[in-house]
Amino acid sequence: MTTPAWDPAQYLRHAGHRARPFTDLLARVPDLPGAPPRVADLGCGPGNVTTLLADRWPTARITGYDNSPQMLTDAEAYAGPTAGGGHLDFTHADAATWAPRETYDLIISNATLQWVDGHLDAFPAWLDALAPGGILAFQVPNNIDAPLHALMRELGTSARWKDRLGGVLRREDSVHAPAVYLDRLARLGCETDVWETTYLHVLPGEDPVLDWVKGTGLRPALTALADDPKARDAFVTEYRDLLREAYPSEEYGTVLPFRRLFAVARKGG
Repeated sequence: MTTPAWDPAQYLRHAGHRARPFTDLLARVPDLPGAPPRVADLGCGPGNVTTLLADRWPTARITGYDNSPQMLTDAEAYAGPTAGGGHLDFTHADAATWAPRETYDLIISNATLQWVDGHLDAFPAWLDALAPGGILAFQVPNNIDAPLHALMRELGTSARWKDRLGGVLRREDSVHAPAVYLDRLARLGCETDVWETTYLHVLPGEDPVLDWVKGTGLRPALTALADDPKARDAFVTEYRDLLREAYPSEEYGTVLPFRRLFAVARKGG
């Protein structure tokens, strides 16, 4: 899978819809053991939802980690002391190789682990970095079988595009079944809560599903074709036409069903 180049402005075009799962995840995170708590936001993106952590834990020392220079540049606007006496900063780190060097009360990740091959294997080290009673919490899209992705993969592996895009897009096993996460975290000694929610996002405007996916799932293809604008535009046009059939526009907007998986695991002790 190609490491995508991110466009914060495109990502934030649907900021309200993208932030809602994070607020739903936060609502299920219990009190943290530290005072003040130490928090890691793994895959913080442009930092807009990282600020919600400071709202929940005003005195917390929070670090947002991301591997995108573009995202971190935008996130820096939120860095500094927080209103409740805590502190927020951002730094470069790749979730695929991140090794905690201090103790945290909360490690949280929002829509990031689907990009990290083998992320289940990272859980033991992350849990080791938690204080007793600390929390590992994350949410990931769990809709790789939805038309949004299935049509993208079908087109990307077609005769016209497979030489350029074969192996570029997210694989079908990039996210595991909910029971897999529950079993792995429970066997690691955690009190674990795993659930799914399907959001029915009503998106306005012309080709809004394409506009949505340009900020996330389509990024690897856009990155792979960035040196050939004509081919990039041709691929996007073909994909747009498929999306128009799969997600028809209604007078009130276009409905995008979007299933997400959530997990909150409390470390023993």
